[in-house]
Amino acid sequence: MKFVTFRRTTALLSLAVCMVVFGAWAAQEAKDNTGPSQTASPADGHNIHVTAPHVVDGKVMGPYHHYCKVLSPEPVIECLCYTSSDPGARLEQVEYIVAKSITRSGAVSLADWNKNWHDHSQEIATGRVQVHDLPPDEAKEVANLVATTDGIIFHLWSDGDKVPSGKVMIAQSVGHVNLTAAELKQGAQESVARKSPGAR
Repeated sequence: MKFVTFRRTTALLSLAVCMVVFGAWAAQEAKDNTGPSQTASPADGHNIHVTAPHVVDGKVMGPYHHYCKVLSPEPVIECLCYTSSDPGARLEQVEYIVAKSITRSGAVSLADWNKNWHDHSQEIATGRVQVHDLPPDEAKEVANLVATTDGIIFHLWSDGDKVPSGKVMIAQSVGHVNLTAAELKQGAQESVARKSPGAR
């Protein structure tokens, strides 16, 4: 009888210790995820909110909610794209936005550019791109910076599919226009000129 009581007491003590350890861990997780002590991660900083429709498999879809982060000053920007701004929305696309001074200086061939890339200056001029959550002057600065770039969109998970198919498609901007070799080269020069001091 004493042995059974001892085992029961030991089991209860073990359970109590586990609950205390788990409670301390949960409290630390909550603290880490809410306060200034939160550990930085590569997911931080995707807070530039832009919407634009995309052409996916020949159909205009969206507008997609882009949450973008500047990776380097040329600029190179990455955007996580969702079909809504709902916190539970799933990631459907990733768009990379790269300075024309990079894409149009030999990094991308003309054939690949025309097939996979698009000109943000042309896309912004259509009026389909909207910058959100910023005062109008700051939104205009964002649009002006993005106009110096090209974009490539990787479509990963179609809205009607229950699971990702494993097929990655290249989506395109609405109104995409193919370039000539001369236009590709000229775009790189315009990009550098537009970002130089005193340029508008």
